[in-house]
Formats: sequence, structure tokens, C-alpha cells
Amino acid sequence: MNTTEWHAGDRFMLRVAGLALSEVDALRADGTRGWAEDVLTAETGLRQGAQRLEDVLHAAVGATDPAPDGPGAAQRRALLRLRRQIHNDRLPARPDASTETAVEAVAAVDECAAEQLAGWLHRRRLLDKLLAEGPSLLTADLARNRAALRALVADERLRHGLLLASPVLEGQLDAYARAEGAQNGRTRKAERSLLSYVYRTACKTSPFSTLTAVATARFTDAPGEDAAGEDGPGAVRVADAWSSHVRLNVVVLARLAELILADPVRRRDLPLRLASGWGHEDDRIRYVRRSVTAGDDAAAVTFDAVKDRLFFLRRSGTLDRLLALFAERPELRHRELTDWLAAEHAAGPAECEAYVSALLQLGMVRVPLLDTEVHSHDPLGSFRQALTSLERPWADRLAALLEAPAAALAGYPAAGQAERAGLLRVLRSGLHRAQEELGAPDAALPHTLLYEDVSAGSELSCPPRDWTALRSVERILPAFDLTLAQRITFEGFFTARYGAGGRCEDLLGLVHDFHEDFFDQYLSFTARRKPFDERGDYVAEENWLGLPGIRALDAARRTFIARMRQAWAAYEAGPGRDGTAVLRLGEPDLAAVAEELAPITPRFAPRCHHLQLGRDPADGTPLTVLNRSYGGLSFPFSRFTHVYDGPGADLSDALRATADRITPPGAVLAEVTGGPVTTNLNLHGRLTGHEIVCPGESGTLPPERRLHLDDLYAEHVPATGRVVLRSRRLGREVIPVYLGYLVPLALPAIPRTLLLLSPSSMSPLDVWAGVPEGAARDNVTTRPRVVHGDVVLSRRSWTTTAGDLPVRGAREAGHFLDWQRWRRAHGLPEQVFATVSAGPSTAGAKPSYVDFASLLSLAAFETLLRDPAHRVVFREMLPDPEGLHVHSARGAHVAELAVETFTTTFPDESGQEDQEDQEGGTRCPR
Repeated sequence: MNTTEWHAGDRFMLRVAGLALSEVDALRADGTRGWAEDVLTAETGLRQGAQRLEDVLHAAVGATDPAPDGPGAAQRRALLRLRRQIHNDRLPARPDASTETAVEAVAAVDECAAEQLAGWLHRRRLLDKLLAEGPSLLTADLARNRAALRALVADERLRHGLLLASPVLEGQLDAYARAEGAQNGRTRKAERSLLSYVYRTACKTSPFSTLTAVATARFTDAPGEDAAGEDGPGAVRVADAWSSHVRLNVVVLARLAELILADPVRRRDLPLRLASGWGHEDDRIRYVRRSVTAGDDAAAVTFDAVKDRLFFLRRSGTLDRLLALFAERPELRHRELTDWLAAEHAAGPAECEAYVSALLQLGMVRVPLLDTEVHSHDPLGSFRQALTSLERPWADRLAALLEAPAAALAGYPAAGQAERAGLLRVLRSGLHRAQEELGAPDAALPHTLLYEDVSAGSELSCPPRDWTALRSVERILPAFDLTLAQRITFEGFFTARYGAGGRCEDLLGLVHDFHEDFFDQYLSFTARRKPFDERGDYVAEENWLGLPGIRALDAARRTFIARMRQAWAAYEAGPGRDGTAVLRLGEPDLAAVAEELAPITPRFAPRCHHLQLGRDPADGTPLTVLNRSYGGLSFPFSRFTHVYDGPGADLSDALRATADRITPPGAVLAEVTGGPVTTNLNLHGRLTGHEIVCPGESGTLPPERRLHLDDLYAEHVPATGRVVLRSRRLGREVIPVYLGYLVPLALPAIPRTLLLLSPSSMSPLDVWAGVPEGAARDNVTTRPRVVHGDVVLSRRSWTTTAGDLPVRGAREAGHFLDWQRWRRAHGLPEQVFATVSAGPSTAGAKPSYVDFASLLSLAAFETLLRDPAHRVVFREMLPDPEGLHVHSARGAHVAELAVETFTTTFPDESGQEDQEDQEGGTRCPR
């Protein structure tokens, strides 16, 4: 029997929108909005009165003489006409003689009914008068909204973020702000783009420059200065002044290194090392060859793709002597190696140069001096230092040329908007001069030259939360893990190859065989798999090896779908089918799924959840909205460690201490860096005590902390069914962890395969997959909010097509009224997020904030609805504006919490004593 320990870390990362949400209130058309509410209310009252009057008119028609030439013929015609007009709501603005005749006819039958009819006609005329007021209100609101939008152009946070996110738009904003009243195609395009960034800065929480900042915080009983003050109980107060931290895009350094290597003169001064991980195999040399495909430098975010594969060179006398030379001298300058070859073989310079160039191209020798280490706090400074260490005039000149870009980076955080724009020009021109120095004046530079992270505070305080429901939800997350089937398949391949309890001493060979013999073809098949067939039934995972773990995963998914279908059927048949209630999944629903997952549930599962805290708009009860879940270590923090590492505060040290405390007994955590994948997304502080050095890598930690691949072996543990890594030198299990922000599929094959033995996972929680939609009303289907306890698993949503929306492409009062009528008819809140996609899935499509009370927002949204067949999904904004709990001097901010939890399962018979876990305040066996 096993014991499971679970706790939530007390430290979390807060992601804070750059603008307070209230700062976009001025973009709402309050006058037109109020007018529309009055119109719709009047229409509702008239419609209800019309239903009663139609019955009255029907009775009055029956009381008239039906003869065509009789004395009541005129009254009958007037009554029928009036009844038809009321039914179609198309009365003239002023009553005519036939209308008065109809009223007199009704009065002859029922005096009270005649008064109701006269009152209805009066209210109908008032409605016409009210409708006439709309255009002037709309014109005034548009002018006020545009003035407010132009005023936001001066906001420093918005401008600083746009300098990096969209420099072209940023350069147009001053002209847009001056173009008061001017409306043409160019200004409307700039207006829409500006509006989208304003909403992104006020309503979203994806960290980027000043558009969204981050802050470290703790759940603590000791409230901060403002935690229970004017912002209300449970509020978090972020800093009013934010601090900036920038680094050069490391792709630039990779491009400069390529230019140096391509120069036959300069590369002679570079120090060469043998690529790590090579070995003898009979008459061949075995090593890992890497190929690099440069990313798109024009993209906002780019990185070079790296592939690795096992490669063999036939042994020769020259190669053997060269390997012996490197054994004596681990590092040789390029010129020393070519001179040695010339002396050994009496060869000419060109022949020797070609031989060394071939070794470089094959990856047998490398230049690690110019690599960017993942733990580098200042990549540009490290690159300059590496150049000066060469002690060559050309290297000193290049390092000196890079001094101006370095100074621009140093001055950037404290600079204002205009100065920042100038520093970016200095940065770009300085890097161009470096390229010119290297003989490549026309070489392209990446679109994004620097990355900025912004801090909104550190060690903020937030009251502790009750995570009972979140812990319960975690039990079903493996059913949604996109990588679990691959991990199970790898373990199945291992046991098929080496047997139960088997052991593999050659990890490099295992990775090669796994990909060549099985995995690459497996991935091609699974990439074509559709999770559900034409009937909506679940399609099982590919299970070529007949693995019980895959069957358990399929069973868990079918169980969840069946439970959701049952809950949905009960919901539709119940009082909440109008979409105003919530669909609740109870403990038995989750327990049934968890029971199926029990055989494949990981025993060590550090997780990160992106959450938003708020309150139910209906009754004010607390809610925890679950946005995303990942498996892995320190994921909320790793990318931002450079912001919080320094004198007096070292986040990396604190995270490394946490990692030590939560490591299972008898194991060590070792980082898999992703090696040569050049991207700022991989940069972070040192967060583990060990690292795995893959072939071709040099390692960044002290030698005693490096675990080379030839020190590791894989072993199947029959008692648990797991395949684990072990270190011969340490005599301990090694748990690989990846701390970068790339998805594992973007990594080379060796680290990607090692991560199949890691606790990393990706679990997008799509609770509606496989659940039939309900009946549509006017081609709109709705889904209720789905909750377990206080955890929101899915927001309320409304699905339709672009062709079924009231899109007319004009800013008219009647058009605005159509949108409000449609929104009210289907019960949408005023503020939503909309996702437009070409197919049935919205995966990969970015949601756009839509404010139905804003003329500008609706006009911008309509530009996304180009194809009538496109699918449009609206989701409620939750938390809503009244439920925000993060505040600054600007007001309440949209915010998201990145929270860690730790689950570890221990055998009861381990005999280990408990040890206090300081991070979560619980007792963990050791």
C-alpha cells in the first residue's frame, strides 16, 4: 500500500495586465448603450401588449358585419389592417383615419380594451421618437470614445509595449492622435490595431514587456500592507512603479557566431573541442550529428530548429591520431589543428582547412566558446567576454563594436518612450556595424532585437486558499495529457526490447533504435488520428504494442465523456437549460475517471496551474477559474528568474531549495537544457542540483554536477511498471526535468526522448469534447459553465457562425441596436472573449476581447468575420469586472496566478522518516 503526499507551494507568480480594466471604460458608448436598453425594453413591452391586443382585435373583427358591402365593412377592414400592423410592428408614425375607425370599433365592443389599444399606439409612437434619438447619441459617443482612445496613445505602458510588439503601429500613433475627426482607411486601420492592443493590455495576462507584468507572491496568513485595506479582503496590491529588465535576442549572437565561423581567417583563432558523447564502435566512430535550420528572422518570436541523429565515421589513422591529440589537449585553436594536420601528413593549407571544415560541418568538433549558455544572465556580455578572451585584434574590434549595443540595452529600462525608440535604433545600427565588420553588411537581423520582462513587485502577499477542489481535479488531468500516450508507449517499447526488469546500458543506442524502429512512424500515425469519429464516438489511441496503460488511458477518457454526457442530458432536462445555471461535476464523476487512471498515474507529479480568482457574478461565491495546467518543475518562474535574481533576493536559489525538498527519496533532479536550441525562451537561472549533458553539449554546472549520457542507464522497475534513469556514479535515480518554455516537440530527439521519463505534461482541459451540442436557437448553441467545487473547468459559451451574426459593416444606431438585440436574445454578458476559426476546433486561434457596449469594439470585431462559414465561439469574461482582486493606484487589474502543486507517492515500507517541508508546511516522507 502506498502513501500519497500533496501540497501546494506557498510561492506563486502573478501575471498582471498593464492597464487597469477601468481604463477602457471610456471606450464604451454609454449614451447609445442606455438608449439601446430603453429601446429594447420598450420593444419588449410593446411585444407583450401586442399579443394581448391581437386577441382583442380578433374578437372585435368577429363582432363586425362580415358582409363585404355591409355597414361594418370599413370597420372590419380597419381592424384587420390594424391587427396586421401590430403583428408586424410596422405602424405609421401618426395614426390615420382608418386607425381611428379601428379604435372606435374596438371601443364599441370593449371600452377597456380600447383604452389599452390607445395606450399601445401611444407607446408605439414614443418608440418611434426614441428610435430617432439614436443617431445623434451614437455620433456623440463615437467622438467621445475616439477622443479617449487618442488619449490612451500617451500611456507609457502601452507605448513601451508597442515599441517591441508592433513598432510600425507605434510609429503611427502620434499622427493618429493628431488626426482628430479625420476618418479614412488608414486611420481606421490604425484605430482597429490600437484598440486591439489596448484591450490586450487591459484584458489579457500573457507576459510581454509592459503589456503584462509579473510579480512574485506568497500565500500567507500575514497580510500585506493593503491586503485587507480599501481594496477589500483578499486583495493583492501590486507596485505602482514597475521595473524593466531586458536582454538581447540570443538569435543575434547565433548569427554573429555563424559569420565568424564562415570567415576562413577569423575562425583560425577559434578554440575547438571534440563534441561530447562520441565513442569507438569496432572500426567506426559513433557520435551524434546535429543539423540546424534557421528560424524566420522576420517573425516576432523565432528560434533555430535543431535535429540530432546517431552518425558513424569510419576510423582512419588520421582520425585516430586526431582523437588522441584531443585526449592530450582538450582544446585546440583552429589554426593549431590545421598546422598539426599539415605537419602530420605534409598536406597543403587548403586540404587541411577542408578537413577541419568537414569535421565542423559534421559536428565532430565544435566551438563552445561562442555558444549561449541557458543560465547566462547577460548573454551579450558573455559573448563579448568570450571574444576578448581570444586575444586577437579582430575579436577585440568586434567586442568594441558590440559595446554600443550593450550600452543601449543597459540604458533601455530607465528610458522614456522617445529615448527607447532611439536606443532601439542604436541597437540595430550597432549590430549592423558588427555584421559589416564580419563582411556581411546585407545579413538580416531578427525582427525582435530585445526581449523585455517587467516586474510589478516581489514577495507580495495573498491570503491562503482552499485547494481541496483543485486537488480533486488534478486526479483526472492525466486523461487530458497530450504526451502521456507517448510516455506509456516508450516504456512499452523498452520492456518489449529488454524485458520486465530489463536494463539498457546504452542510452544513445536506445534513443536511436526507438526513433528509427518505432517512434517516428508512430508519430506520423498519431498525427493523423482524430479523437472522435463521424458519429461523435471516441477513437482509441494507437496501441501497436497492446499496452494495458494505453487501454487504461482510453478507458479513463471514455468514462469522463460518459459522465459529461450524463450530466449534460440531466442539465438540458432540468430548470437550468436556459444557460443561466451551471453544470456541476461531483466527486463520484471524478473518482470514476481517477480509478481508471490509477495504473498510469505518475508517482512524482509537480504541476503548474494558471488560475484566475474571482466571484460568481450571480451570487458572489468564490470561484477559481482553471485556465491551463502543465506538469513540470518551476514552470511559473523559470523564464523570469533574471528579473528576481540579484543582491538581496535570489529567486533561483529559493526555487532550487524547493526542488531539493520535493525530490523523491533516492533520486536527484537533473535538468535537460535543450542544448543548442537558440532562444530566449530557454534562458533561466540554475534551478536544479544536477544537469544531464547530452552529446554535443558542454554543460554549465561544475563537473561533479554534470551527468553525461554514458554515465546513465535505463532500467525497468517491475513493482511500479516504470522505466527510470539511474546514474552509475551517483548510484541514484535521475529524474530529467526541462525548465525552458519550448514545447518538447521543438527539442532535438535525445532531450525529447529523455523527457518521456520526466514529470512534464500538457493537459488542456476540454470538458466538452465528445459531448453532443444541444438544440440550436436561431443557429446559436450554448454551453453552461462547468464546475467542480469552486473550480471552474469551463466558462459559459455560445457558438454560432459568422453568417448568423448581425454583421453589417457600418456604424449606425440601428446596427448597434441589432447587436444588442442579438446579445439579449441569447443571454450573453456585455463583455466576452470571441474566438473565430475556420474549422470545428478553435485550437490555435487567439481569443479577442469584445465589448458589446462599445461601438469601436464591435466595429473591430466585425473585421474578423470575413467568411460567413467561420465558426465563432463567445465565452464569458470570468472573473467579470466586479470580481477582480489585484489592484494598483490605477485601479483593478485583470490578473492570473501561476501556482505550483506537488504530488509524491511513497511506498509505506520505505522506512524513511518524515521531514518537515518548509515550502508547503506539510510533512513529506524522506
